[in-house]
Amino acid sequence: MKNILYFLGAFIILAFIHESLHAVIAWAYGEFDSFVVHFYGFEVVYKTPVNTREGIQWGFISGTPNIVTVLLGYLLFGLRKRIAGATAPFFRALGFWLILLFLVADPLNLSIGPFIYGGDAGGIVKGFGINLYLLQVLTFIIFLLNRELIARKLLPDFGIKTRHPLFVPWFQNRKTQKTA
Repeated sequence: MKNILYFLGAFIILAFIHESLHAVIAWAYGEFDSFVVHFYGFEVVYKTPVNTREGIQWGFISGTPNIVTVLLGYLLFGLRKRIAGATAPFFRALGFWLILLFLVADPLNLSIGPFIYGGDAGGIVKGFGINLYLLQVLTFIIFLLNRELIARKLLPDFGIKTRHPLFVPWFQNRKTQKTA
């Protein structure tokens, strides 16, 4: 039960940071209207309706939070041994879930999200004029690489052992291949 609470806490922190960045950047471009808290999460409401949005600013408004959260994930990943060694179980567990979510949530959101609900990918595509499928493929590759980091480094550093196919390394390193 505690683990679910740590996961939910990390998810709320991720969502708050992500949506707050949308709000701050939208405010900088004069597009921020309101910040709404729903039972299912946070929402930033913009002044310009979706169907009339034009310009590169929408790429920045939509894309920056995704980049920042993944970069925060890499920063925390770099600190994973310190976090894993924390004596306070609260910081250890919350840190684990923050690292995991920051590494995979937004790459998954940008790669799979457009098939289900649209999301930030639409603003990135419209603002920067890039191909949606290219964005989805690139962010899915980032998701897979980050998943491999989690399986190879994060889980072992936190003493988590599993044989579940989603959480074991999919690729062998060269040293392992030569000795096998």
